[in-house]
Amino acid sequence: MANVAANPPRARRSAKKRKAPAGPTLDFATLVGAIGAFVVIGAAMTLGGSPGSFIDIPAMLIVLGGTFLVSSVSFSITEVVQAQRVMLQAVLYQVVEPDDAARQVLTLADHARKNGILAIQNTLKDLKTMPFLYRAASMVIDGMPPEQVESILMREADAIRQRHIRSAGVLRRAGEVAPAMGLIGTLVGLVQMLGNLEDPSTIGPSMAIALLTTFYGAVLANMLFLPLANKLDRNSEAESMINQIYAIGIASISRQENPRRLEVELNTILPPARRVEYFD
Repeated sequence: MANVAANPPRARRSAKKRKAPAGPTLDFATLVGAIGAFVVIGAAMTLGGSPGSFIDIPAMLIVLGGTFLVSSVSFSITEVVQAQRVMLQAVLYQVVEPDDAARQVLTLADHARKNGILAIQNTLKDLKTMPFLYRAASMVIDGMPPEQVESILMREADAIRQRHIRSAGVLRRAGEVAPAMGLIGTLVGLVQMLGNLEDPSTIGPSMAIALLTTFYGAVLANMLFLPLANKLDRNSEAESMINQIYAIGIASISRQENPRRLEVELNTILPPARRVEYFD
């Protein structure tokens, strides 16, 4: 933290190497992977014939509309709509490494130990890009009892994780439904084709619906919904660990414990390669 005085030399060197992000950043792996996959499919469609032959409005209605509506049966409309907004978090999200989060709370703990708990109020403006840590530090400054601080933070961290799990579940359910809707569209197209064999002009459109619905369903499920659900799970696990580190750290500050004890406690939950040696 820029405003926190008397950081140990090792902590200052680490802070120069990696700073907390000022805001959300692009996940280029997700962006490049998703766009690249669609570009490859588009190139194959263009090189193999006319891209316009892959556009069919009835097939889109069956797959897109059916996937949205059937997913709404398993979840509420609000959860389905919210999941569509959460999809952006797979591409645009705030990255904080676990060891950086540990150093942040250890810096706060060391500052509070030397200058008093109310002294961390001077660092609040540096925490606004980290809402969970900002709210946690604000509760300590307001004089909330340590037990209540820890209880509230743990409940909030769990609530955030549950929201992410529900959103990923909506996408995973959509990934299961989309191929099924594609198969249903295929059956619809085949029935229409077989029912009008005496009219050759209907065979082409019916066959297009039969094949394109399967194509749309497979593309949506395997190139969009399921990969994004997996990425949201990964991001949720990472954010859950960061929030746990913040909760443990702020609760320790609220109880006015020795920061060295906090360092030992944080290292028990950090991956071995991410453990910190703040006071060494």
